[in-house]
Parts: sequence; structure tokens; C-alpha cells
Amino acid sequence: MQPELNEGFLETGIISPARMRVVDANAIALGVTDLQLMESAGQALADMARALNPARVLVLCGKGNNGGDGMVAARHLQRGVQTDVCYLNAGKRSRSCEHQLAALKRCCLALHSFQCREDLEAMASLFNKADVIIDALLGIGVTGSIKEPLFTCVGMANASKAQIIAADVPTPGIRADHICAFHRAKIEGSAVVDIGIPLEAECFTGPGDLTLLPARKHKAHKGAGGEVLVIGGGPYQGAPYLAGLGALRSGADIVRIASPVFEPIPDLIYERLDGKWIGNEHIERLITLAEHADVVICGNGLGSQSHSVIQEIAPHCRKAVIDADALRLPLPAAIKETLYTPHAGEFTRITGITLPDGSRDRALIARSAGIKGTLLLKGVTDIITDGNRVRFNRSGDPAMTVGGTGDVLAGIAGAILCHLPAFETACIAAYVNGRAGQIVAAERGEGMLASDLVDRIPAELFGRQEGE
Repeated sequence: MQPELNEGFLETGIISPARMRVVDANAIALGVTDLQLMESAGQALADMARALNPARVLVLCGKGNNGGDGMVAARHLQRGVQTDVCYLNAGKRSRSCEHQLAALKRCCLALHSFQCREDLEAMASLFNKADVIIDALLGIGVTGSIKEPLFTCVGMANASKAQIIAADVPTPGIRADHICAFHRAKIEGSAVVDIGIPLEAECFTGPGDLTLLPARKHKAHKGAGGEVLVIGGGPYQGAPYLAGLGALRSGADIVRIASPVFEPIPDLIYERLDGKWIGNEHIERLITLAEHADVVICGNGLGSQSHSVIQEIAPHCRKAVIDADALRLPLPAAIKETLYTPHAGEFTRITGITLPDGSRDRALIARSAGIKGTLLLKGVTDIITDGNRVRFNRSGDPAMTVGGTGDVLAGIAGAILCHLPAFETACIAAYVNGRAGQIVAAERGEGMLASDLVDRIPAELFGRQEGE
């Protein structure tokens, strides 16, 4: 990795549970295993507990990776500190937690399992005698009230005289005297410890970003995947259809192509616009179509003569991807969110700035360009910024210089934007489009067609959400 890319681009402060899951999964994809991360987290918990000079420590462990962190801490505390572990023994444990429990059974400490309130009440003396209690019951993302037997466990911990250390985040309702936050704080008042996550896991996109994609509900109805409208074509006939196919393969349920040019693709709904290019006579109809769509993709194959039409339509779009020939001044903008996807030449056209070669300098310029919306600046290394945050994407292949790959990217972004904010959409779309390109290039080299990417999208978008 280029070290200079970290300078000025790392986020600080509170991190959301969803974003932390992205970073964790990206770290695992970069070669740091979940067990390595767990070992570092558990060691940090043990160090914090030892700093309180306890004679006796009680570790409360749940079934997930947070419970695994607590079990690692207990293993490190077995020498010099009398250590008891109370662990929930109901339901399925995470793979890593199961691994830690197996190791813990070979350690010099006392293990106590519980399945119900009565089991815990029989362990009251453990709570009463503890000088320190480590709360490793639940992890990030858990909110609201908790159920039995954890409700009783929390009540007994709160009633004890022990100091309570929460692992990463406190279990809802527990009295946390100290919070040992791993990598970054999830709530105010946390003591942050470094657990060895590569900086790349935050600065670059990766498979972890796919964890942000919402799962389709079992009883989803037609249209739940989103409705996308593509406005383009005329001078260049294939571009809007590549964008439309990219949107369909990225999960959109309904994709309409509003264009003067028809191509017989039965999966796409064709909205015929008379004439050779899109003009003022089409505005009223396009506004009606735009108001019905979740996301509008504008510009693919449009040509330069239709920009005023896009300006008229944009304020009627809920969300929009502005691409290709729609990237002209004044920039169109949707009501809620707009994603702009220029390459270097188009960036110069809308800003007057000629970009340097280096990714760091490009990122600094893109972030400060004053564009109101999210920018996906395409290049050897893609740069995504909303004027505050910056991410880099390096997936892709030189063979993707073939015409049309950017149209496919716009389609991917349009489908995802139906469900996620523009910044997160841009990160995922850039990563997935590049990954699809890498797969095709491995098969066909410089004989790649943009249409080859389309059928590779689903496997990359929906089949790589475990941080491989």
C-alpha cells in the first residue's frame, strides 16, 4: 500500500456498528484472521482488568464473537488472578467463540455454563466475590431491551460491588465502569485499544463493504428491489442498455430505458422517445417517469445537445446517478441524493481542474472540489468522496478501458442507490464493477467486452459477503 494515502484520509471519532463490520471484514479479506483480531481484543481486555489489581475476576460471555473476546481475556488472566467464566450455553455459538471455548476448557480456571435465570441465581457467590467483572455478553449493533437469561445476568452484575469492564460496547442496561473499545470507539467514554487492523481496511473498499447490502425480505413483492429509470441514448445507442443490464444484475426489479433508440432486450422496459435525440418535447413525459422511479441514471450515450433536458428533469428525481454526457455545467442534482461518476476528463469539464497522476493528490482535489453530492472519480485507483470522507478502490483491470464499462458501473450504482446512501453505494459499485472486470480479464484478456461484465456482477455483489 502507498503509505501517503493514509495521510488525511483516515476517519476518527465514533464509528457505527455497521461501519465497524465493514472494517472487520475488510481486515479479514486482507489476511488478518478473525481469530487474530479476537486474540488482540482479548489480550487488551485482560490488560485493562489487571490494571485494576483484582484478586478475582468474573468473565461473562455470550455466544458471539464478543463472547470469544471475553474467553481470550480469561485465558490470559488464568495466571495470577483467580478467574471464573460464566458462559451462555443455549443456542448456537459463533465459530470463533466455539474455538475459544474449546481452548478455555484446557485452562486453569473455573467454567460455569448457564441456560436460564435459575442457573445464574445459583452462581450468586461468583458475582458477590468478584473484584472485576468483564462484560462480554453482546457485541456491536445490539440495542434495546434484552431477554432472559441475560436480563438476570445484567441485574446481578449491576448489584455486585465489582468494577465492570465492557468489551467494546456495554450490554444494554449494564453498569459499565470502563469500556475497552477495539480499534475505534463505538460510544463516548471508551478507552480505545489497537487490535492490529490494517489501515487499508478503512481507506480502501473491499468485500466488507458488501455487508451493508440489505437482505431481500422473504415476502418481498415485485418492485421491492427498486425501480430504475435510465435516460440516454441517441448518438450512442448501446450505452443506456449496458447501464440498464448492470442495474438488473445488481438487484433492481424494474428497469426502464427512456431513449430514442430501441434495442430488443426483453428484460428491459423500453420507453420510446421519438426523434434522433432527447429534446424539450420529451421533458413532460420524462418528468412523469422520473417521479415514479426510485433512482434515475442520466447521461449514458446522451450526447451534448440534451443537457438542458436533464437539468429540467433532475429536480424531479428522488435519487440520481449522473454519468457521461450529463456531466456538464451546471451540474444536475436530484432532490435527495446525487452520485456523480466522472473520469478524469469529465472531472476537468465540470471543475476546470486538470488532475495530477498521484492518487493522494487526486483525492485531495476531489474532496475539496465543492461538488454537492458524492463523487466517484474513475481511474486506475477510483476515488470516492462526499467532500468529507474519502475511500479508494483499486479493483479493476487495464482491459476495462474498453468502451461501456463505465455504463455498467452506472447501472450497478443505480440499483444499489435504491437502498443505500450515495457514498456507500459508490464504494460498493466501484469495487464490484472492478472485481467483475478482473474475472473477465482473467478469461478474455484484452478481448473483453463491456457486456461481459454483466453476468459476473451477481456473484461478486451477492456471493462475496463473508469477507473472503
